[in-house]
Amino acid sequence: MPTTHHAHPLARALPLFLLAGFLLTALDTTAKYLIRDHSLFLIVWARYAGAMLVVTPFVRHRAGPDFWRTRNLKMQLLRSAFLLVATGGFFAGLKYLPLAEASAITFLAPVFIVLLSQPLLKERPTRARWIAAITGFIGILVLLRPGSSVLHPAVLLLIGTAVCNAMYQLLTRKLPGDGLYTTLFYSALVGAVALTLALPWGFDGAPLDARSIGLLLMLGLLAGIAHWLLIAAFMLAPASLLTPFSYLQMVWATLLGYLVFGQLPDRWSGVGMAIIVASGVLLAVLERRRARMGRNFP
Repeated sequence: MPTTHHAHPLARALPLFLLAGFLLTALDTTAKYLIRDHSLFLIVWARYAGAMLVVTPFVRHRAGPDFWRTRNLKMQLLRSAFLLVATGGFFAGLKYLPLAEASAITFLAPVFIVLLSQPLLKERPTRARWIAAITGFIGILVLLRPGSSVLHPAVLLLIGTAVCNAMYQLLTRKLPGDGLYTTLFYSALVGAVALTLALPWGFDGAPLDARSIGLLLMLGLLAGIAHWLLIAAFMLAPASLLTPFSYLQMVWATLLGYLVFGQLPDRWSGVGMAIIVASGVLLAVLERRRARMGRNFP
């Protein structure tokens, strides 16, 4: 009887996931470039409005005309609001800090998920989770050592971004009954609607040349395509398999930070970034192993 060989789930999912990570880093790079001359409000609005224009027809095509119906409206809106605050905080921080170091700080989100999972989800953190969380905090201490160029008040914005990202992810886990496409739609909804309504008061009137307009359009396009690729990747492979590869975004952030802004982390900043990434990868690998074994680590 012939043997059927099944391709590993990562064979199709990983290229999509890696491309999404690169596009998200390109989005951050574009935002950092624009925020030098334009208001934070305009940049965040362009990111959400553009993403909404890309995502909505795709979601409607995939899920049908009732794609917007949800069983958890308040939680969907709250989750979307946390994502909006996280985006604003990150883009604001990029005005003052290098791309690579700023990205590394936001990768503390898994650490805050560990700390918040017990009060919010009633999940008791395992020993492995605590080890990964403590490792992540050691990394941030190295990155923010006295005398570091990263030691700037804007770091508080990025830590707040990591907390909001953690809340966004925790609320996502509390959304039973809503489909993937419905959740994708609501991810952009609050930012797109709220910022569009406030646009007459938020627009600073700064002149926009053709390059700026093109880059603002690119923000929404990058966000929409990246989230579409993420959805496609997660439909082909479980999140526990893909999550460790999200930290390759640090490679893209370092590369683009150098090519576009001429910024490279110094030796100790690199060590701190490596520790933060290692804590996240360790947590993702241990969570994957725990899920496969069907039990908690001690």
